[in-house]
Amino acid sequence: MSTFPDQFRLDGRTALVTGSARGLGWEMARGLAEAGARVLLHGRSADRLEPRLAELRAAGFDAEGLAFDMADREAMREAIAGASRIDVLVHNVGERDRRLFTEITSEDFARLVDIDLSAAHALVKVVVPAMLDQGWGRLILVASIVADLAVPGAVSYVAAKGGLTALARALAAELGATGITANALSPGFFATETNARLIASPQGEKQRDRCPAKRWADPKEIAGAAIFLASPAASYVNGHTLVVDGGVSATYLA
Repeated sequence: MSTFPDQFRLDGRTALVTGSARGLGWEMARGLAEAGARVLLHGRSADRLEPRLAELRAAGFDAEGLAFDMADREAMREAIAGASRIDVLVHNVGERDRRLFTEITSEDFARLVDIDLSAAHALVKVVVPAMLDQGWGRLILVASIVADLAVPGAVSYVAAKGGLTALARALAAELGATGITANALSPGFFATETNARLIASPQGEKQRDRCPAKRWADPKEIAGAAIFLASPAASYVNGHTLVVDGGVSATYLA
């Protein structure tokens, strides 16, 4: 019998998924748990994590919670120091400012870039030493297809998410020989709680109709991509951006 499916298993690995109390972060965390990983959920509030932790534990999965604000680097370092070794990092946290370029101050731009990009660099620096010691690790930075499409009203978000894909390439170039891979995961238009208002708008209908799949993605459909990049099956996939968008990126601007 072929053992190929075992290449997607994560038994014995610990995965931290930031921003995993809801949305795509939650779906990726649950998928990694189903693949055998011990999962560390992250959010700013421990209270918000508890129902998700209870759900995973009730299903027989090993899960713990880490609560800290990505803007608080000291709290980040303390939380990671108190956790077990992290083999897989899925950095999913991201804020979005939907104001136009002319309405965003330089201070607001810098704050969002700090949360969406600089915090990723800070978190990677905390988790990588243990990965280097064991000669194995997976860094997965969650970007967005808007980094390539550059939609209006998202200048700071577009800049930060574009920076994440570049950061993944740079990390791959530096860490590739150590057994650590670094890739970006670029979701398209998913039917998350955050996008509920957009989905119901004429713009949301237009985006749906331009997609070859003719629908917004179910959040559960992100899990397989995260499992692949985290798994042994992706051991020679490094410095790439895996786009999960149903073909939207090829047709959105048409």
